[in-house]
Amino acid sequence: MLATWALLTSFAVPALPSLTEDTCLSALASECEPADPAADLLVPPAARERSKKEGWLQEKTARHDVHVADRDLQRGPVRVRPMPTAVAAWGKPGATVQPITTLYNMWTHEALPLVPGLGVEDRFHPFLRDHFTNQATRMDVRLIDVLAQVARKFRAARIEVVSGYRSPKYNLMLRKKGHQVARASQHTEGHAVDFRVRGVPTPVLLRYVRSLHRGGVGFYPHSQFVHSDTGPIRFWKGS
Repeated sequence: MLATWALLTSFAVPALPSLTEDTCLSALASECEPADPAADLLVPPAARERSKKEGWLQEKTARHDVHVADRDLQRGPVRVRPMPTAVAAWGKPGATVQPITTLYNMWTHEALPLVPGLGVEDRFHPFLRDHFTNQATRMDVRLIDVLAQVARKFRAARIEVVSGYRSPKYNLMLRKKGHQVARASQHTEGHAVDFRVRGVPTPVLLRYVRSLHRGGVGFYPHSQFVHSDTGPIRFWKGS
């Protein structure tokens, strides 16, 4: 009997260690630890707030370009809906709109599109500068509405500007050369513009501008343009 007991004890299973709460938590923590210590670096960083310059550059990239090249003006008239004023808002915010017309300076070869909802007053003044002295003045912005109404009436994609601001020096030089220009011309005050619409006979254009009753209207059949100013209502015919 003693021999049998000694044989059984030789195959006894070793005692298991006692499982305490701390032992269990340590085991779970070891199983949850990542195999790679650098894994903590894979967490995406917090979003960085953009600077004002970065926001301005992103907005500028998404902004629509309203410049119209001269070759684009040959594609034909632009269909637009009637509008009460030249710079009235039109369409939903962010929608692409077509220009009412594009003003083209015959001397400087610059183009200025009149876009609904987009004020052009600041660009209108230098656009109509004196091409001889390169001087600009503050033009009467009521002329913008006259040009816009002409464009809507004749579906004109392009209005050719022959003369805008005329400096006193240039005006005097024209008088000495025998040109029919007034001594106290409305051009020298920034209150007049000479223009024509290709494809529209000058007498037809003249009758419409007179019907607006916005000021003085002059007719120059030889030069093929109409004068419009914001002075007193009067009419005359030049050469």
